[in-house]
Amino acid sequence: MKYRRIGSPPSRILYGSTTTSSLILTLLLILMATRFSLSRSAHFCLRPTSSFSPSSTKNLLQCRSCPLWSSSFSLCLHTFRKSTSPGNRPRKSITVRSFSPSSASISDHPSKMSMASDDNPLLKDFDFPPFDVIEAKHVRPGIRALLKKIDEELSALEMTVEPTWPKLVEPLEKIIDRLTVVWGAVNHLKSVKDNPELRSALEEVQPEKVAFQLKLGQSKPIYNAFKAIRESPEWDSLNDARKRIVECLSSALPAIKWSSHTLLLARAAQIKEAVLSGIALEDDKREQFNKIEQDLAKLSQKFEENVLDSTKKFEKLITDKKDIEGLPATSLGLAAQTAVSKGHENATAEDGPWIITLDAPSYMSVMQHAKNRTLREEVYRAYINRASSGDLDNTEIINQILKLRLEKAKLLGYNNYAEVSMAMKMATVGKAEELLEKLRSASWDPAVKDLEDLKDFCKSQGSPEADDLNHWDITFWSERLRESKYELNEEELRPYFSLPRVMDGLFNLVKMLFDINVEPVDGLAPVWNNDVRFYRVNDSSGSPIAYFYFDPYSRPSEKRGGAWMDEVVSRSRVLSRDGSNARLPVAHMVCNQMPPVGDKPSLMTFREVETVFHEFGHALQHMLTKQDEGLVAGIRGVEWDAVELPSQFMENWCYHRDTLMGIAKHHETGETLPEGIYKKLLAAKTFRAGTLSLRQLRFATVDLELHAKYVPGGSESIYCVDRRVSKKTQVLPPLPDDKFLASFSHIFAGGYAAGYYSYKWAEVLSADAFSAFEDVGLENEKAVKETGQRFRETVLALGGGKAPLEVFVQFRGREPSPEPLLRHNGLLTSSA
Repeated sequence: MKYRRIGSPPSRILYGSTTTSSLILTLLLILMATRFSLSRSAHFCLRPTSSFSPSSTKNLLQCRSCPLWSSSFSLCLHTFRKSTSPGNRPRKSITVRSFSPSSASISDHPSKMSMASDDNPLLKDFDFPPFDVIEAKHVRPGIRALLKKIDEELSALEMTVEPTWPKLVEPLEKIIDRLTVVWGAVNHLKSVKDNPELRSALEEVQPEKVAFQLKLGQSKPIYNAFKAIRESPEWDSLNDARKRIVECLSSALPAIKWSSHTLLLARAAQIKEAVLSGIALEDDKREQFNKIEQDLAKLSQKFEENVLDSTKKFEKLITDKKDIEGLPATSLGLAAQTAVSKGHENATAEDGPWIITLDAPSYMSVMQHAKNRTLREEVYRAYINRASSGDLDNTEIINQILKLRLEKAKLLGYNNYAEVSMAMKMATVGKAEELLEKLRSASWDPAVKDLEDLKDFCKSQGSPEADDLNHWDITFWSERLRESKYELNEEELRPYFSLPRVMDGLFNLVKMLFDINVEPVDGLAPVWNNDVRFYRVNDSSGSPIAYFYFDPYSRPSEKRGGAWMDEVVSRSRVLSRDGSNARLPVAHMVCNQMPPVGDKPSLMTFREVETVFHEFGHALQHMLTKQDEGLVAGIRGVEWDAVELPSQFMENWCYHRDTLMGIAKHHETGETLPEGIYKKLLAAKTFRAGTLSLRQLRFATVDLELHAKYVPGGSESIYCVDRRVSKKTQVLPPLPDDKFLASFSHIFAGGYAAGYYSYKWAEVLSADAFSAFEDVGLENEKAVKETGQRFRETVLALGGGKAPLEVFVQFRGREPSPEPLLRHNGLLTSSA
C-alpha cells in the first residue's frame, strides 16, 4: 500500500498529497470488518474540471496544467535566487528543535523513541523531523530498528488487548503514528531531495515496512477487539468520531441520484463484510495477497522513477534565435539558465544558446508561444511518449499493476479493482460512470464549437495550418484566440503575480474568512532546502494552532514534479506532549513553479496562483481541524471523493475582486491590475470550457475502463482502451502513437486508481459551498466573515469524524446542488 496523496488534479499539476499514511489506511481496513453490506449507490457531482493539456487550449483562469506532465524544471536555480524570493531567508543550522508542550509534538511523552540509535536522527525524540540531517545512510538502520520496536509493541498489544478505547485504539494510534511520521519524513525527502542512494535505501526497506503493515492489517486479536466494541452495550455512548473510526466511515454513506437540477439523498446500506486488508483470507490465499501487496509497492515506485527519469532525459539545444521565436522573455531566461547549468557558461536570454526540456514551464512555453511548428511537434511527441520505450518503458509495468490489482480484487471477493477502490469512497462504479457520461454529454457540443472557432480564427490569420490543425497547434492557436478575444496575454500578466504578494494576499484572505493569522517562523524547524519557508498558524488570540512548510520552486535534479499537500503530523489527543493539550497538526505544501530569474522574484501565471490556493485549501482542512481523535482528524478519514472540497473551494477566491486586486500588484511599480483587465479575466473564465472538460473526462473514463472492464493480457492493449475511450471524449482524436498512459502517475503511482473521477465528484460540493458566499453577497464583508466561520466550524473543523454529506448539510443547510458548478463553468444551458 502506498501513501495517498492529495492536491492538484493531475490535470492541473501532477500529483497530490497524502490524505493519510498507508498505515492509517491499513487500520481503517481493519475497522471496516465491523460493518456489513456495501452501498451500491452514491451521490455524484456535476462539474467539468477546467483542466489543461498539451492538446487543448490554455484557459488563463480555469485551466489546470496537463495531468500528465512534470512541473519540475530542468535545472536547480537556487544558486541564482536573490533576496526577493520568499524562500531566501538566512537560516540557523538546526538539527532538532523543540517547542512548548502545547505545540506540535511528534511522539507522545510517555513513550519517546529512546532506542539506541548511534546518533541516527530517525530514532531520536523530536518535535519536527530533522530534515536537514537525515541522509540515505540513516534509512536502513533507522527504519529496521523502528520496525523491530513497534513490532514488539504490536505483539505485546495482541497478547493483552481489551475491547476498550484506552486498551485498543490508543496504543494502536501510537504504534501507527511512529511509523507514519518517520517513514513519512524519509518518503518526503525522496520526493523533494531525491538521489540514487536514498532510492536504493527505501527500495530495500520498503518490503519490510509493507510486511509490518500487512501483519497489523491481518491481526485477528485486534480485529476481534474492534468487533467486540461494535457489539458492546457501550456502543451507543460513543461519539460520532469514534463510531466513524470503528465503522470505517461507513455508517452514513449517502446514495444520491441525479435529477436535472437537484440531488436526491437517501441513506445507504453499510459496508459489506469484505476485509480489504486480507484479514479474512487464510493460508495460501493470505500469502498470495501479501505478495501482491509487496509487488504492487515495488511496481508503483519503479513507475514513478521511470516518469521522472524520462522527463529529465529529454533536452533540446537551440542555438538559432529564430527557432524559438515567440517565446516570452521569462521563458528565454529560464532556457538560458538551463543551458548554463548544462555547461554552456556564456548562455544568455538574448543570445542563447537555449535548452528546452519537458518540465512544465519549459514545455508549456513552447506549446503556447513557439511559432516554430516543427519544434512544437517534436516537443509534443516527446512529451506524450515519456516512459514508453527503452529501459524506462512503463508499459509492461502497467500491465503487471493491472493484473495484480485484478488478482487482489478476486481474492477479496470483488469482480474488479474498481469495486475495491469504491469500497472506501462515496461512489460506486455505476454512479461514477453515470456522472462522467452526464458531463460528457454536457461538454461535447461546446467542445465541437471550440474546435470550429479555433479553425475559423486560424483561417482569419492566414495560417497555412488552418485546415490541418494538430495537437501541437491547438495550444498555440488557442492562446492567440484568447489574446484576441479577451485582449489578455498571460506573460504580460505574470509581473502582477509575484510569489511574496500572492502569499500575503492568501494569508489576508484566510484571516478575514477564518479569523486566523499566518506568520513566518523560519528557523524554528529544520528544512530540507534553503528556499523552504516555515510558518505558524495562530488563532485570534495569538495562540499557535498549527504549523506548515512551504516549498515553492522546482528543482529538477532532485525534486518530483507537481504540487501536493501532505501531513507531517496530525492533531491528536492521544499524542499530546503534556497530556492535556492536543498535539498540533503540521503540514507541508509543495509546488513546482518558476523560481526567481535574475533579480526578479518568482513571477506566477494565474494557473500557478490557483495551484497555491488549491493546496492551501487542503492544508487548511488539516490544520484547522478541531477533531482530537487522531485517526479521523483533519484530512484523515474523509472519503476520497469529498476530500477535494476545501481545495477546490479556495480556488474560487482567485476570481474574487478584492482578493485578486489585493495580490495583483506589479512587482516593480506596485501598480494594481487595471480594472479592465480584471473584467476580461472574469469574461475569459469559461473560455473553451467544453474542450477542457472533455480532456479531463478522457482521463477519468480510461481510468475506470482499465480498472473495471479491462482484461490484462487480452486482445486489447491499454493503449487500445485509451483510443476507444478517446473516440467519445476527444473531438480531435489522439495520435496513433500517443502513450500518455505510460506517464499517468496519478493512477499507477499515486492513489487515484479507479478514483480519478473524484475530482469532479467533489467539485459539485465545492462550487455549492462557494455559492453560500455568493448568496450573502461577496462584497458584504460582515456576512462573508460569518459564512466563513460557519465553513471553518464544519468543513474545516470536523475532519473525518462525521460523514461528509452530513458535514456539508450542516454548513449549507441543505443537500448539495450541481447548479452552481454548471453555472460557474458556463455549461448549465448545455446540461439542461
